Formats: sequence, structure tokens, C-alpha cells
Amino acid sequence: MKVSDEMKIAAQLYTIRDFLKTPEDISISLSKIKQIGYTAIQVSGIGSIDNKELKEIADREQLTICATHIPYSDLTNHLDAVIEKHKIWDCKYVGLGGMPPVNRSSKEGYLAFAKEASEIGKKLKQAGLQFFYHNHSFEFAKFDGKTGMEILLEETDPDTFEFLLDLYWVQAGGADPIEWINKLKGRMKLVHLKDFAVMSDMEQRFAEIGEGNMNYYQILKACQSVGVEWAPVEQDECYGRDPFACLATSFNNLKKLGVGI
Repeated sequence: MKVSDEMKIAAQLYTIRDFLKTPEDISISLSKIKQIGYTAIQVSGIGSIDNKELKEIADREQLTICATHIPYSDLTNHLDAVIEKHKIWDCKYVGLGGMPPVNRSSKEGYLAFAKEASEIGKKLKQAGLQFFYHNHSFEFAKFDGKTGMEILLEETDPDTFEFLLDLYWVQAGGADPIEWINKLKGRMKLVHLKDFAVMSDMEQRFAEIGEGNMNYYQILKACQSVGVEWAPVEQDECYGRDPFACLATSFNNLKKLGVGI
């Protein structure tokens, strides 16, 4: 049974960040990603490389650059260069991996970030791009009875501030991934797929999709129902295993679940 014919998976390059130090490393690694079967990547955690050279490598491997993660300092201080980079890469989605630490400990910090990021998103929108915010678990801390994620959802401009929901971190934050998928309907075109495993000593670990405890069949159906376009697979830690093999396991398990490749 097909879960989705429209939502496409991608490889989040942060998973293989240790193999992306030089342009040669990047070329070899993107070839491996393509050989696994991925047709798209999210650019994150890569070493220094010319923007055009990265695009040439991706094109050679027939890999779409579907999204990025950009440092907040670049968004606030070098936005024109960020826009130029995304235009070169033919990449619409400009991502922030997390708000600055200074904003995370108070409601006022969230409100200030929401205002500033919405303005950045407005400028990106004017350039034909789309800003999105990637959560961790800290956004599920409560301030006056509301989680940080709720504050962001309510206080940001829906036209200029979208979300990439990291499903592992929603689970780790004590929230319901499917509930949050539905809450973000209309404001979320991307999700991060990663699984959540609990070890016999109660340690919580990142896992390949289908190898942890999350109900990915229902999660993927929910993603499809709200119109998710891209679902990058990410595994923050592989615990000594080959990260390419981890991406391959997730890819093959997602195929079994019927996700469009």
C-alpha cells in the first residue's frame, strides 16, 4: 500500500558530516548517496566548497538540493549572500536549525526571535525563497503555560515563517508527533525523519527509520495529509556504525512503507 506518491525523501547531509570536509570528499559522498537511491539532499554540515561547484556535483549525480540549514548569523548579517547561494542551487527552502541560545530561556526571548525571524522570512519571500524553522526538544519547554513551539506558531507571520518538524525531537520533547504535524498544516512543507530507540539501560538513541519505536506508518500518512513535500532523513548519531549504511537502512525501510522516492 502506498503511503505517499507526492512526498519525496531526501538525505540530510548532516548525517554524513564527517565525510564532507573537502570538495573531493563531498563529490565521493554525494555519489554514495545517489547509489543508495536518494534523489535529493538537504545541505548541512558540509565543508568549504564553491557554491557553483557544489551545484555541479549535485547535478552530475542528479541530486536535487531541496533545502538547507543556514547559520543565524548569516541570515542576520549576510542575507544577500544566502539568497544568491540558494538561487545558484535552485533551492527554495532556507532553513534555520535552531534559534540562538540567548532566546531559548524566556517567553520574551521567543517573542523577540519570532519578530526578527519573520522579518528575515519576509525578505527571503520577496526573493522567491521560503524560510523555515527546525525544532529540537527545548521548544517544548513551557512559559506561562505555553510551549515555545506554541509561541512560535502563534507569534510568527504564517506567510514568511514556516516549519520543518523534526519528529524525533518532538517525541523527545514529550509531545505527539502526529498532533504537531496536524497543528502545522499549511505551514510545513518539510519534515525530518528519524526514529527514536530506547536501549535496555534506558538510554534514548537516534535510530534508522523503522528500527526504533515510533509509529512511522501513521506518521507518514499524517505528513501526506498535510501536504509535506520533502522529508529529509537524518540521523544525528550512528554510534560507530557507517552513516551511509544507516541512511541505506532508512531508505529501504521507507520504500517498504510506500514513500515516494
